[in-house]
Amino acid sequence: MKFINEHIKSKEFKSVYLIYGEEDYLKKQSRDKLKMAIIGDDTMNYSYYEGKKIDIKGLISTGDTMPFFAERRLIIVENSGLFKSASDDIVDFIKKLPDYLNVIFIESEVDKRNRLYKAVNENGYIAEMKFQEVSVLSRWIAGLLRDEQKTMDRFALELFITKAGTQMGNIKCELEKLVSYTMGRDQITIEDVDAVCTTQTTSKIFDMITAIAMKNQKQALDLYYDLLLLKEPPMRIMYLVIRQFNMMLQVKELIIERYDNANISKKLGVANFLVGKYIAQSKSFSFKEIKGALEEFATTEHDVKTGRLDDKTGVELVIIKYSEKKSAAK
Repeated sequence: MKFINEHIKSKEFKSVYLIYGEEDYLKKQSRDKLKMAIIGDDTMNYSYYEGKKIDIKGLISTGDTMPFFAERRLIIVENSGLFKSASDDIVDFIKKLPDYLNVIFIESEVDKRNRLYKAVNENGYIAEMKFQEVSVLSRWIAGLLRDEQKTMDRFALELFITKAGTQMGNIKCELEKLVSYTMGRDQITIEDVDAVCTTQTTSKIFDMITAIAMKNQKQALDLYYDLLLLKEPPMRIMYLVIRQFNMMLQVKELIIERYDNANISKKLGVANFLVGKYIAQSKSFSFKEIKGALEEFATTEHDVKTGRLDDKTGVELVIIKYSEKKSAAK
């Protein structure tokens, strides 16, 4: 982001950009800033392509067309999948872009071994937009609140991030709700956060794993059914549960290696306050149980993919098995 801002400030742009990663807010922000800096409101010399069925020949033909009454032409390509599988045509095109043309790719995932990735790396600029550290988010949130002449204490902020998650777009939406709710007051309290903010999927997954760890089967299943009502696909829920168990396994291993919370946070790339939650959850499971659960998840995933088990029931059975009191660690 820093270098993109420098390009914008100096008006010295790379011919091609790849902006990828999991933080959609930063990707969109970078895209929009570059677009405005390169061609402003010019619609005649701007082309947008989206999806995995892009007409590559049409894109190349557009790129080869001189700009109309302007110095530059801009093409933006989003979620194309080209950085996992790209044709020779687009790779060759990116290697020899006309001087008047800028191309911006916006992707969620890329394969760094991909020929198109290498071509962009050699001829342009690549920026990965990751989920931000909680310390960075806290400063950003404080800045947004300052603009609204409001404050939030540390405890309210921790609860807010726990409920809102770490996706900046969602954080901004939840903050806007809080600002409206507390109109006429300077201070946002824990009670305000609890009353207004929507608990995100990842937070519900945390709660569900905690319920499983505490062998509270009813609560674990209730949270699962809540997630289904929120239209979360069962296999995405399974994926998030697997990720949580993998994280617990890594945390247990790092504790044995005498890592403290701060170093575990740095090693695993997760927020410090989340490390405490992982540690608390992991104490309810032995290494054997966590590894056994991960094997069970893999088997369930295979059974669902091969049609032996429907996805909703598969996840439900796993939750039931590992939230039974007889599974408690000894």
